Amino acid sequence: MNFKKDTKKEIQRQGKDKKIQNLTKKWLNRAGQLKYSYHFEWLGRPIIQHPQDMIGIQQLIWNVKPDLIIETGVARGGSLIFYASLQELIFKKSKLKSKVIGIDIKIKKNNYHKIKEHQMSKRITLIEGSSVEKKVFNKVYKIAEGYKKIMVLLDSNHTHSHVYEELKVYAKLVSKKSYCVVFDTIIDDLPETYGKNRPWGKNNNPKSAVKKYLKLIKKNNQFDLNNKKLSFENDKTIQNQLLITVAPDGFLKRL
Repeated sequence: MNFKKDTKKEIQRQGKDKKIQNLTKKWLNRAGQLKYSYHFEWLGRPIIQHPQDMIGIQQLIWNVKPDLIIETGVARGGSLIFYASLQELIFKKSKLKSKVIGIDIKIKKNNYHKIKEHQMSKRITLIEGSSVEKKVFNKVYKIAEGYKKIMVLLDSNHTHSHVYEELKVYAKLVSKKSYCVVFDTIIDDLPETYGKNRPWGKNNNPKSAVKKYLKLIKKNNQFDLNNKKLSFENDKTIQNQLLITVAPDGFLKRL
């Protein structure tokens, strides 16, 4: 018990330590230039995430135990397989069904087949199309019916407008005490040159979208699909613990 209390205090101290925060920003900037996040796999598939973030997500999944996980942005499928493998551990002996939904505007044939051939594919449903297209999110809404605990992870197009629309569409699916995790909010903290030749950058990225969305639900009442009021807090515990994360201010916990 004392171990957990001590750890909590240490994490809070980490989050306030300016020296480690500055070193982390420098490290993330250089790591991005070296395409660090592209160099890891999970059960044979490229995951294209920082290992530190995956450990943090693993903790959230273990604590929340979501029977439905929705991710926008499929890439090569490693993260979907990661989430499905955690569900396999959590729900293998349970009568509850569990599923991971992966949404992408274009799923390359090779990636599609590799995911479908994987032993974790039994828990994965792939949907091709824009995550903010009505026919796509209506399909997700339909699948979500009957699931008790839902977690959402947003990691597709990183422009402000796209992520803001995703938040308005998918945050309403998040169960109470579960999370909507918005990846690549780090874009706002990195030098302008980091997003060169890309449609996102300073003040036009997932972090700016998160800020706008949190203001929206604070100013105007927003409701989930069961007509219950939506309320989220920016849970900084995970980012203070990880230090190295591409999702600072992106761990949104539904209250």
